This record gives sequence, C-alpha cells and structure tokens, in this order.
Amino acid sequence: MSLKTLIAGWAQPGCVEWIGLRPDRRAKMATVDAAMISADGLEGDRCRAGKRAVTLIQQEHLAAIGSYLGRGPAAPDILRRNLVVSGINLAALKGREVQVGTAILRFAVICAPCSRMEEAFGKGGYSAVRGHGGWCAEVIRPGRVMLGDAVQPID
Repeated sequence: MSLKTLIAGWAQPGCVEWIGLRPDRRAKMATVDAAMISADGLEGDRCRAGKRAVTLIQQEHLAAIGSYLGRGPAAPDILRRNLVVSGINLAALKGREVQVGTAILRFAVICAPCSRMEEAFGKGGYSAVRGHGGWCAEVIRPGRVMLGDAVQPID
C-alpha cells in the first residue's frame, strides 16, 4: 500500500461535541447547540476571515492538556476554540476539505496557543497547550453545524 493511500485513509467520522462563540475580545464564550458558518466563520463569533475563520480542537486533547497541568480535562471555553470534535485525528486532515455539518472547511494551519493560556491555566499553561491547541480552517462552503454532526474528509 502506498504512503499516499495510507495518508488519505481514516477509520471513522468524527463528531461535533461542543460549539462556542467568542462575541468579543476577552468576552465570555457563548456555548450553543448549533451555528451558521458563513464565509467569514461562525455567525455571532468574533472570527477572522480566511485561513483562521473557524478554530477546532480534538476532545481527546482536552484530557492531554489537563494531564500536563495535573488536573482533569481542560474546559473548551478556556481554549477559546469554536468547535470541539471527537473520534478523528484533526492533524491528519491538514490541507484537506472536510465536511462539518453542512459546511465544508479546509484545515489550513495549527492553532498555536497564545500568552493568555498562562493567565487562564496558571504556570505552565502555555506549554501544556503546545502541540494540542487544534487547527484553524478556512470556509470553502458555508453551512450549518450542530452538536452531534459528523466530521469527515470529502476528498
């Protein structure tokens, strides 16, 4: 089997577990059951058009971050990502078109931690998130995302 074939494979669709909107800089996140994804990102979110329109993190990484801090899983609102998904390796989807609900996203760049992680989690917060901060995606086709929606590559 070729490396190209191996890279294109995936075991199962992921699932949207949590949706959060950042209404303003440093404002408390709003947790919602569904959201429209426009060309600029989630409606109601202080999003950035382009390659960073939507931010995603794996639920599995919330436990890893918490473990590095000596506590339980990190709360998704502290990380300020838009979508928490489970069951699929987001890193394996880099550069691919991925259906999330009825929207199509392209995973563009990693979502690196910001200096606020030290403020939010305490000493070592920034380092705990490194390599586990999720991904930024651009919107290829607007659509709707709801809790429980599948997350799967389409190409």
